[in-house]
Amino acid sequence: MGAQIRVYRQKIASTTSMRKIFKAMELIATSRIGKARARVAASQPYARAITRAVSAVASQSQVEHPLTTEPAQVRRAAVVVMTADRGLAGAYSASVLKQAEGLIELLHSEGKDVKTYLVGRKAQAYFDFRSRPYARVWTGGTDAPEFATAQEVSKVILDDFATDFEEGGVEEIHVVYTRFKSMVTQEPTVVRLLPLEVVEEEDTPEAEILPLYDFEPETEQVLDSLLPRYIESRIFAAMLQAAASELAARQRAMKSAGDNATELIKKYTRLRNTARQAEITQELTEIVAGADALAS
Repeated sequence: MGAQIRVYRQKIASTTSMRKIFKAMELIATSRIGKARARVAASQPYARAITRAVSAVASQSQVEHPLTTEPAQVRRAAVVVMTADRGLAGAYSASVLKQAEGLIELLHSEGKDVKTYLVGRKAQAYFDFRSRPYARVWTGGTDAPEFATAQEVSKVILDDFATDFEEGGVEEIHVVYTRFKSMVTQEPTVVRLLPLEVVEEEDTPEAEILPLYDFEPETEQVLDSLLPRYIESRIFAAMLQAAASELAARQRAMKSAGDNATELIKKYTRLRNTARQAEITQELTEIVAGADALAS
């Protein structure tokens, strides 16, 4: 009986220690989510401005550009998958990977080869465990992305997009990430970046009329300059959305884990008290039995 009590005490101590860790991680995520949401909001004006500029160039010019022209046949597509570097974020990374798997299966069913690019150690571990190839991987700082990383990702996928199919190039680019809607809602999302589909933000007035522009020196050169910057802004915006979603998911998961740890501590405490009462009852029974034996 004494050994059983010691086991419950050890479980209570270990669960209490884990609850402290969960609480600390919850507080860290809570303190960082505000900054992540602020970065998402700060990126919106630039994204809207460059979207309007690209929309104007694409809609007011009749020039055919590789980034805006739909190919006659897509033989290979690129998929950029954005997950977390660390776990303890509930189903955040698993949901993104599930969405990516659905997209890859759809592309394969359409007869397209798939070239995968990974952001985050969770995606890398997922593909490594299944011995599945990927072109490039970027890890570190998924919960606090840097624009330099977005520039590097954009350069790699644009270079592959400009490469011929026979030399390993791609003809279509998709991004799978998690869109941050609120602290309780984060939605895995698939966006096709190239060939370009210019889409305004949801809060942009539909009645807004784009102004007329004159392009100097040539429309093709304007597109060559604008579209890479546009892709960079879309990639960075997706990384910021994913970072905010990751922190929100981790904060929610750590709160749930802390609550579960509290319930386990209560359960182990009741079991320990029951075992202690049983031990005391047994000792009293033995004392009474010994006294009766002596008296007789």
